[in-house]
Amino acid sequence: MTFADPSPSTIATARTRIAPHVRPLATRRSESRSTLVDGDVVLALENEQPTGSFKIRGAANAVLSHLERGVTGITTASTGNHARAVAHIALAHGLPVRAYVSRDVSDGRVRGLHALGSEVDPSAADQTEAIERAQAYADEHGHAFVPPFDDPDVISGQGTLGLDVADALPGLDIVVVPVSGGGLASGLAIAVKTALPVARVIGVCAERAPAMRAALDAGHPVDVPERETVADSLRGDLGPDNRYTFRLVRDFVDEVATIGEDSILEAQHELRRDGLAVEGAAAAAAAYVSATPAAFAGLRTAVIVSGAADDARS
Repeated sequence: MTFADPSPSTIATARTRIAPHVRPLATRRSESRSTLVDGDVVLALENEQPTGSFKIRGAANAVLSHLERGVTGITTASTGNHARAVAHIALAHGLPVRAYVSRDVSDGRVRGLHALGSEVDPSAADQTEAIERAQAYADEHGHAFVPPFDDPDVISGQGTLGLDVADALPGLDIVVVPVSGGGLASGLAIAVKTALPVARVIGVCAERAPAMRAALDAGHPVDVPERETVADSLRGDLGPDNRYTFRLVRDFVDEVATIGEDSILEAQHELRRDGLAVEGAAAAAAAYVSATPAAFAGLRTAVIVSGAADDARS
């Protein structure tokens, strides 16, 4: 089956499709960061979504699209957040789910997948191997494979966040978003550039998980060894057969930066003091704003807070 590139049209369709499964976007002005940058910094709180992260958007769009095509089962692979969202949607619609995760994904995340009713294979060495195994199982059993990022339905679903941000924050100058495989950054950038043509989109990788930055530097996706990082949801490379996210991030995201472990930890602690218990990956965008205040002076900036800490998920 051939799929068209994600576009403003596919994102608008996704927004309608997933509306019953996604909470309205919550936002909160960050007083401390607004003061620091001498501008207006607003947090987009995707940590408040069902299953605790933005991943519900792409998962819902992909699973529901496959349901429309008559699928009878789902496989998926991820560092945890995506698989949790896929299981949440698929199992609610009576579809069996088999999730593949790497062996160093936390026991808590594996238990969470089991609790939702998903079968879990936690034996892959890294995310790339988990994706390969999930795809092979889907092919063998006639199930649909829902990738964690490089998929047009997933990207279009994540892009609905860009529409929500644009609606909630008129006059926006910049959106800062965490980047791993690029599903969120690419979909969001397409939507933001459509709704707010003058706004810039800045992606932020963890220094210890720089897959997208390394790919952009090389001009193509490259292997990036998985290393331990406080932003564990940003680990993994773009995959050897990347078809969408590298190209879309290159074409629609204005800048992709990296941020260090200490800055992410500091931002994570600051957000917790503000009552937001978030995972390390979700603090990456806020950390970048704090580390480069001059770049946001006098501007209205949206910072994507992408996911809750594991102990704060419903």
